[in-house]
Amino acid sequence: MLKVLILQIQVNLSFFIANRISVESKGSFSSTISRIAIISIALGLAVLVISFMVLYGFKREIKRKIYSFSGHLIISKYTLSTSYEETSIVLDDSLIRTLEDYPLTERFQPYAMKAGLVRRLSKDAEQTSGAKEEIQGVIFKGVDHQFDTSYFKRHLVEGRFPDFSKDSYATEVAFSRKVANYLRLNTGDEVMIYFVQDPPRYRKLNVVGIYETGLEEFDEKIVFGDLALIRRINNWPDSLAGGIELFIKDISQLERAENDLWNTLDVSLYVDKVTDRYIQIFDWLNLLNRNVIILLVIILFVAGTSIISILLILIMERTRMIGLLRVLGGEIKLIRSVFIWNGLQLIVKGLLWGNVIGISLGLIQCYFELIPLDEATYYMDHVPVEIDIPIVLGLNFLILLLVGLTLFIPASIISRVSPVKAIRFD
Repeated sequence: MLKVLILQIQVNLSFFIANRISVESKGSFSSTISRIAIISIALGLAVLVISFMVLYGFKREIKRKIYSFSGHLIISKYTLSTSYEETSIVLDDSLIRTLEDYPLTERFQPYAMKAGLVRRLSKDAEQTSGAKEEIQGVIFKGVDHQFDTSYFKRHLVEGRFPDFSKDSYATEVAFSRKVANYLRLNTGDEVMIYFVQDPPRYRKLNVVGIYETGLEEFDEKIVFGDLALIRRINNWPDSLAGGIELFIKDISQLERAENDLWNTLDVSLYVDKVTDRYIQIFDWLNLLNRNVIILLVIILFVAGTSIISILLILIMERTRMIGLLRVLGGEIKLIRSVFIWNGLQLIVKGLLWGNVIGISLGLIQCYFELIPLDEATYYMDHVPVEIDIPIVLGLNFLILLLVGLTLFIPASIISRVSPVKAIRFD
């Protein structure tokens, strides 16, 4: 009990002396250096917070765009063909029940793809003027009423998503802005699509929507239409589809879900992760993580160096105080803790200001989108931001821990200070 009381007194005393040092040093050279240390920590944390917010916002937007076009897992017929057009699979009760009963299943939707050529149906005035007629190759992606348009609507820049509620197949389609500009299409125009097969078949369709994602993999070729139309063209019954897109509840369990379905489904079915199908995009996102980690190491090094420098300056300014405390019987441990408390105060002040600056700038960008981007280069028209509280708290703890540990480096010098020389020090 006595040891605990003595320890408590030492902690309170060292904390008291550290506060007195901070108050009395105002206006001195060490006070200016202390402000520089606080500013360097604050700016370092602010830069890290903003970097992580932008990184996670960027990854979130890119993944959201991909998931609005494709499921987390794609189930199709196992084939060696590299064609966009899939071999049909049977949507029987056994397959549907297996997917519905799987614990990680959130939802799933059938789809089919078919290559085709699109020609804009020119108006009479354009035909008589001899305007050049453009033809564009596309991939017609057929979906049905199970397709979740909540993600996709954010990509619509004109019109609406096709309506698949009709009893027969719908003649409505949605084009990307890139293809629409090439064919000079607007919503309300009519197009003729020629499906690649033998014999060729064609249909007249109405353009009801135009979308834009900024991702070339989709904008250059994908046209959304009715799955029932592909079934009619391929002479498929309603029980056939090109594949199934499966969305899972926890994306971190993607690897596990793929393995489970591989072992559960029929051997004729192939299960493909979206991260493998669009591996170039996801590898590029992983490279961004490496850049942020390098930035984190640099900022931690700068912040640690700043704290070491300021503590050395404080020790030099307070050399006579150290000598007096030693003469009066103050232990090395007590004196060392005084300067460690002083350094921790600087770190905490820097962290507080860093959080205020970083989170404030993040919120401003999140709500007002002040910083634009070139969508052709960055796949979006503004800098995306996602405020992840656990990440922010983790950064604060990491800086407090690692930079705090550096305090022991200059504090260890105190044990080498001679009391007699310290009192005479000027």
